[in-house]
Amino acid sequence: MAISLHDETVAAGLTSMSVEADFADVPAFGSRRPEIQTVPFVFNSPHSGRTYPRRFLEQSRLDALGIRRSEDCFVDELFASVVAFGAPLLTAHFPRAYLDVNREPWELDPRMYCEPLPPYVNSRSARVAGGLGTVPRIVGEGQEIYAGRIGLDEAVDRIEHIYRPYHETLRQMMLETHSLFGTAVLVDCHSMPASVRVGEMGARPDFIVGDRFGTSAAASITQSAIELLSAMGYTVAHNKPYAGGFITEHYGRPARGLHAIQIEINRGLYMDERSYQKTSGFEPLADDLRRFVLALTAQHQANPRDLPLAAE
Repeated sequence: MAISLHDETVAAGLTSMSVEADFADVPAFGSRRPEIQTVPFVFNSPHSGRTYPRRFLEQSRLDALGIRRSEDCFVDELFASVVAFGAPLLTAHFPRAYLDVNREPWELDPRMYCEPLPPYVNSRSARVAGGLGTVPRIVGEGQEIYAGRIGLDEAVDRIEHIYRPYHETLRQMMLETHSLFGTAVLVDCHSMPASVRVGEMGARPDFIVGDRFGTSAAASITQSAIELLSAMGYTVAHNKPYAGGFITEHYGRPARGLHAIQIEINRGLYMDERSYQKTSGFEPLADDLRRFVLALTAQHQANPRDLPLAAE
């Protein structure tokens, strides 16, 4: 069984290894694992990174707060309890404005670069058109990140030396979980602006659970997540307006025992979106998410496969 990313050969000499300097003091991402994994779940927080390299900030036309408008603030902390419940957690330290691993590896916007893009680049996707490619052009509601065009080597460097290792780590987590339990469930953890509204009445959802319209996970997993959150008194929407991005689509293969759901949390529940500070709602929400994770993993438990005995 394999989960693979599409590989392309990049012309030699393009990469400047700038990411080594950008993340010399703090690793670009990290994983936390329990001593023994006891549940067939993997949790991922790809947009909560808040380490903004100085060189990146110098390239940007935005100030230190404006650049954070696409950040899933504190989502990694909200789900930190999963490790104690026996599941691994992968978290980005690099910010989404710097690199978005919830995209194809080469969704690049030709308007951003000094050089022509290679032919294998996907420059026509809806996400690129909206300024939200693998290396984003905008944050928030259309604020341009860069003061001018950047070199293509910037994108190549970030993709080769952060994006690919990140996905390889996530891939290995899923395959190890599947090997151990015979199934694996990825929970991709995100946050959304408090301004998001759904339905004809414009209701504000507290959570949105996405499963790519039923294609990335068994219906029972999605339904469990919705019912558990609803039972806690939260308003929960399904797939609209967020059905899941590249990660949910790419790793969710229910027929192979690989499931992926995306959970979006309304930031208004736990933080001030103008100051980027936690509010008094943070700890109660974190407590509810601990109960949610415990209940979800208990409902979809699996027994570890018997490991073969070593040859005598």
